[in-house]
Amino acid sequence: MTTEALCRRAAPTTAIPLQSERARPVPFRGGGFRPQPMRWVGPVVFLALLVLWELGCRTGVIGSLVLPAPSKVWGALQDLFQSGLLRKHLQASLSRLVVGWTLGAALGVTVGLTIGLFSLARAGLLPLVSAIFPIPKIALLPLFVIWFGIGEGSKIATILFGTFFPMVIATYGGVDNVDRSLIRMGQSFGLSWSSIVRKIIIPGAMPAILSGFRISVSIGIILLVAAEMIGAEYGIGSYILMAGAIFSMEQLIAGVAILSLIGLCASGLIGWAERRLLGWRAK
Repeated sequence: MTTEALCRRAAPTTAIPLQSERARPVPFRGGGFRPQPMRWVGPVVFLALLVLWELGCRTGVIGSLVLPAPSKVWGALQDLFQSGLLRKHLQASLSRLVVGWTLGAALGVTVGLTIGLFSLARAGLLPLVSAIFPIPKIALLPLFVIWFGIGEGSKIATILFGTFFPMVIATYGGVDNVDRSLIRMGQSFGLSWSSIVRKIIIPGAMPAILSGFRISVSIGIILLVAAEMIGAEYGIGSYILMAGAIFSMEQLIAGVAILSLIGLCASGLIGWAERRLLGWRAK
């Protein structure tokens, strides 16, 4: 066998990769299950449901006494706006919701941080919070009426009391879930107790706190409707109660739609706060 044949026999059979193949970037997989923004999916699904709802009402599949058509609900909303009652109902409901939820959330975050940071507060307050939290707050509404009267005090107190406990649990749970190695690292670098709380514990607990905001806002809207059904002249809850009393399904669904819009706006504001405060999670 010649030398040239031996060289051909000993040559590797694998092809040398091209320069372009070697330079092909490897996709980054460290992002975890990060959701991709698809802003058009939600509106498309919502419009599809509205179209199906309208078609079902026009074809008789859905009875008008069971569920009115979206066009009739839109007409009820227009009448409510033109009469000027929409502004009065919204102003009354939003003022109660904002005041009650703000006070309840602020007190809840404060007490939750206290329970999470101090052993004495945890031993004394956590059993009390765990005992009162399962109580339906709507059941306590008559008690608040006796204590604070039938006016604004009882309504705000109901919302405050109902949003306080979810915020306490979300806050101290977020504090407990902060990575302890980060706290030890801060201590090893000589950070003071207040600096560790401000720079490590509160930012680490912020995702849980913002999730508590979402839950407490929903609970606040539910309690708002219940509170406004007792002795309220204006408010979305009193409007829904009036519509149900006269069996006006269009007005009733219009009131429910207004509540849903309030919830969407509140969720959008909390989502904006999450993007501003939790932008480090996407890095």
